[in-house]
Amino acid sequence: MANPKKKHSPARRDSRRAQNWKLVMGTLSKCPQCGATVKPHHVCPACGYYRGELIVAPKVKKKKEGK
Repeated sequence: MANPKKKHSPARRDSRRAQNWKLVMGTLSKCPQCGATVKPHHVCPACGYYRGELIVAPKVKKKKEGK
């Protein structure tokens, strides 16, 4: 089994390990129907449209009746 000839510094070790923890903001686009921000190739959660076609009916919130 291969063994290193020289000890790697903690900075070198930590910079190698840091590559797995990068956080990347995904791309967002605007829905052509309602203008809400949507992930590409996903149904719009606000209006339920995908590529100009209604896929999912939007949920309607029920109002509570006052006393």
